[in-house]
Amino acid sequence: MSDSPAHADNHFWRLSPDQLCKRLGCGLTGLAAADASGRLARCGPNSDAAPRTEGAMHAVLRRLLEPLSLILLVAGIVSMLTGDEIGGLIIVLILTLSIGLDTIQEGHAIRAADVLRRSVALKAEVKRDGAFGQVDVEQVVPGDILRVRAGDIIPADALILQSTAFTAGEAALTGEPYPVQKRAGQCAGPDDTSNALFRGAVAQTGEAIALVVYTGRDTVFGAAASALAEAQTPSPFERDLREFGLVVARATLALVLVVLTVRVVFGRPVMDSLLFAVALAVGLTPELLPMITTVTLSRGALRMAGRKVIVKRLAAIHDLGAMTVLCTDKTGTLTSAEITLARSLDAAGKDDARAARLGAIAAKLGGDRGSLDAALVAGQSNAAQGWTLAGRQAFDFSRRLGSVLATGPEGALLIVKGAPEAVLELCAMDDGARTRAIARVHELASEGLRSIAVASRPWTGATREVETADETDLVFEGFCAFADPPKPTAAAAIARLAATGITLKILSGDDPVVVKRLAGLVGLNADRVLSGADIAELSDEALAVQVQSTDAYGRLAPDQKSRIVKALQAGGAVVGFLGDGINDAPALKAADIGLSVEGATGVAQAAADIILLAPDLEVVADGVEEGRRTFANIMKYVRMGASSNFGNMLSMAIASMALPFLPMLPTQILLNNLLYDLSELGIPFDQVSRAATAQPQVWSMTRLVRFAAIMGPLSSVFDFLTFGALIMLFQASPEEFRTAWFIESMATQILVIFIIRNNGRPWRNWPDPVLSASSLVALLVAMVVPFTPVGAWFGFVTPPPIMMAGIALLVVVYLACAELLKPFAIRAGLKG
Repeated sequence: MSDSPAHADNHFWRLSPDQLCKRLGCGLTGLAAADASGRLARCGPNSDAAPRTEGAMHAVLRRLLEPLSLILLVAGIVSMLTGDEIGGLIIVLILTLSIGLDTIQEGHAIRAADVLRRSVALKAEVKRDGAFGQVDVEQVVPGDILRVRAGDIIPADALILQSTAFTAGEAALTGEPYPVQKRAGQCAGPDDTSNALFRGAVAQTGEAIALVVYTGRDTVFGAAASALAEAQTPSPFERDLREFGLVVARATLALVLVVLTVRVVFGRPVMDSLLFAVALAVGLTPELLPMITTVTLSRGALRMAGRKVIVKRLAAIHDLGAMTVLCTDKTGTLTSAEITLARSLDAAGKDDARAARLGAIAAKLGGDRGSLDAALVAGQSNAAQGWTLAGRQAFDFSRRLGSVLATGPEGALLIVKGAPEAVLELCAMDDGARTRAIARVHELASEGLRSIAVASRPWTGATREVETADETDLVFEGFCAFADPPKPTAAAAIARLAATGITLKILSGDDPVVVKRLAGLVGLNADRVLSGADIAELSDEALAVQVQSTDAYGRLAPDQKSRIVKALQAGGAVVGFLGDGINDAPALKAADIGLSVEGATGVAQAAADIILLAPDLEVVADGVEEGRRTFANIMKYVRMGASSNFGNMLSMAIASMALPFLPMLPTQILLNNLLYDLSELGIPFDQVSRAATAQPQVWSMTRLVRFAAIMGPLSSVFDFLTFGALIMLFQASPEEFRTAWFIESMATQILVIFIIRNNGRPWRNWPDPVLSASSLVALLVAMVVPFTPVGAWFGFVTPPPIMMAGIALLVVVYLACAELLKPFAIRAGLKG
């Protein structure tokens, strides 16, 4: 921290607690709640600069610069300049509708997401009114007395008052990957920050109590964040949507230029041709795509919240629906996490309570909060009576052990507990005894019991903090064995995930034998378990091959979990990772979709995209179903634009070059497009069939093109049949032709949504009432307008009844053909 970017002229770690208290106007006993409220009002919340709130004008301008909106904007300007005020007004109305709805719905989504995020806001432990309690991190103020423990994200810059075996990871600030030891006392030099905590660092081991000096933007982290603030990188789903918009824009421009050029070459009126081309551009543009996407994702997030799934990033909903592999630890998700002490064995393997008693003393005095420590204390509740803490070396994830120096009835005693292999290496015993002890661990593991080893040695000399070098020549006391049975719902949840195309893999730090037994109990492939040692010997290429056939892993280090995630991704999998500990953060970040749980460490929650309010795989399965449902509704609109809508506009373009008159006036095209857009406003609310959520959903432009290649031409074929019938059979005038085709076009475009909205038969999966209402009301308006005085404004006339009967017949036949061809279009798409 020698190059700390903030407070260069005011290094608080150089001052004593009394000097800081005087400056801050506080004491070392904590703040009163009323005082804290006043400080919060003066200093502001403990957060970075609030995201710049986008004003209404900026929101409108941002949307206007999107490719699809620019097409409409140019079309409207051209219409106005060429004297087509009605056409220009309709284009403005369409553009206003699209941008207005998208802006409003995005605002709703942002507010809803903010409420959801606040429901899982990170907490900090501060002393108020004489007692420690939890408050939202944003409510921490200068002068607070703060307590942080292993797994916490440090919420503010603070001076350490007390510490016990405390280390912090400051990689987010300094880039240094190794934990830094922190302790109270005067700093050794001007650049020594071993007595200071910095916001954004992660408490790795131990516990510390500190005086908060700076919060929010005044912290080192806040200053760096303000200086390096960057716009968030668009997600793959957002990039796919933008790519789709650009493809449509290019296709629109190409078609419009061809139509305009051909009509001018054939001597058609230039002004009419220009207005028609402008209207075509509007008709081809899926202007409601941003709004449909925003509404659907925000509704999906709210529905997922109802299923105990909190979405921190809206685009993550698509990622969850696309997930093909879910990696998870076993504790709390596959098992009940209600770990109990099952057995206590001595060095010879006989039942003896001493190992459990010493382990309980170390757990109680050491302040460890792990599930195994809680089980030890619960199993030997009175073990620590008469013992006091003299020093400790907090549990280290890399060494996989920790130690406590306790004084009591046996004098001063160093107690070491941790992973059997790690503890046994420190014991004074021959290789034969060590081999027999390891074999005993495997025997316990085969019974589904997880073990830790306990060792000790008498302490000589003065008591002090324990160093790593002190953990030598230990006496092996024995094993403590713990039971953690699988959840009753685990096997069913895994089967449910497998049925939806998601493979589950267990990534655990536990003994491979324990992992293998659990995998077999919950229905996973338990033939082979890779250990951390096995993975360490594999290259990335070799690991990418092994992960395809291995579902269970044990004794993994944090970096090995992220290696497995990346190896799965290299094989084309969309990987989710469910974790709740400090050691899960690298894998959470590496995964395509990071999932954590309420009550997880601050590091895990911060790294996750989605937070589960219940640590159960059933909740994950519910979330996957909602993610796929949301994606399916977005794809309904995209399919519509890529098939019938595009087909109708293509037919119109060809007809305009072949017929001696315009097949539809520009204002009629614009009215067609406006009513069609209104008909699709209910898509985000629609139901989704089980078939659409049965397998992972991934955006594929190839699938979309293949679907459109079948359904689009079908629409055009019936358009040409309509043209032929109107001209040769009914000998329609230009006005009758336009009116009849307007009605046919609206009927086919709107009603086909009920055909292609799902993969099965329409009558087996009824649409949501909102979609039915929006579609049928728009269709009713389209059917009625030509027969009213308003229709005359648009150049409509009343067609003969026989002509309307013919149009109705064509519409029915078209819908029947669409239903017959739909399975082929969908299968062709799925092959992509």
